[in-house]
Amino acid sequence: MKLLVTGGAGFIGSNFIQYMVKKYPQYEIVNVDALTYCGSTDNLTAVEKNANYRFVQGRIEDKAFIRALFEREAFDMVVNFAAESHVDRSLEEPGKFLVTNVLGTESLLEASCRYGVKRYHQVSTDEVYGDLPLEARAMRFTEESPIRPSSPYAVSKASADLLALAYHRSFGLPVTISRCSNNYGPYQFPEKFIPLIISRAEKNQKIPIYGDGQNVRDWLHVADHCSAIDRILHDGKPGEVYNIGGNNEYSNLELVALILEKLKKPESLLTFVGDRKGHDRRYAIDPAKLERELGWKPSYVFAQGIEDTLRWYQENAQWMEKRLNGDFQAYFAAVYPEL
Repeated sequence: MKLLVTGGAGFIGSNFIQYMVKKYPQYEIVNVDALTYCGSTDNLTAVEKNANYRFVQGRIEDKAFIRALFEREAFDMVVNFAAESHVDRSLEEPGKFLVTNVLGTESLLEASCRYGVKRYHQVSTDEVYGDLPLEARAMRFTEESPIRPSSPYAVSKASADLLALAYHRSFGLPVTISRCSNNYGPYQFPEKFIPLIISRAEKNQKIPIYGDGQNVRDWLHVADHCSAIDRILHDGKPGEVYNIGGNNEYSNLELVALILEKLKKPESLLTFVGDRKGHDRRYAIDPAKLERELGWKPSYVFAQGIEDTLRWYQENAQWMEKRLNGDFQAYFAAVYPEL
């Protein structure tokens, strides 16, 4: 079995490759990544010497590159993680997100059809559903929830999902899609909320909180996300969408307070800043379909997962420092001018 993982040098992709390389030593796994600001081969040092793993640098929207790769490698399965993924950046450069997330996905789908891929899996997000009201805490997104994206990022991911489903219906490509809640865990780029809190708290720097801080997110450990995709890839029904959730809802304020308490840092580090444009209020995933049909359940209790995550960043301070330089500093200054 030969598996292509795109975007495998990023946060979730690199965790997935490490998971798959170890679980399926008989599989040949090829990682394609453009190595943009948030992707690095440093994330894969644990497996880079494994005989069943190879890295190829390239962009998924480059059709000539993708076609040549598929013709040469004859992939059995494709898992597409490759994406521009940060909402704040999509508000500044929407076009970049459309190129990678929409045109790049179409390039992969076209090649998968042309070269007979047996399973194509599209990694998506709960953000395609828009948001839920804070006061309706019993409401959660199901696979039948309407698509109502709020940001250019979410629009690009929703578009990619619809393209994948169209390729299934029109061309018979065996497609599955997963939509997950917010991930946390090792190797996450520090523009994202949890590593941003950790990196700034450790240095006693102000931690930015958008708006009133009451926005709620459901948190899923990246290892649980990887196991869910593994289950869908092998046992999911073509043409189906599966929601992946952790059943761990926290407001931004609650999460920051929890992390500061564990790091023994004062809540005075919190600093409220102007709200994000179009900021979604609440995300909540109902993973009942995945649990019922494929027998998957998350293995991480959030209290233990966040402890493990904090420990990883503390033990890998050099990895974090490397990412806090260069591009990140310019990004942070532009997004949080108050700080």
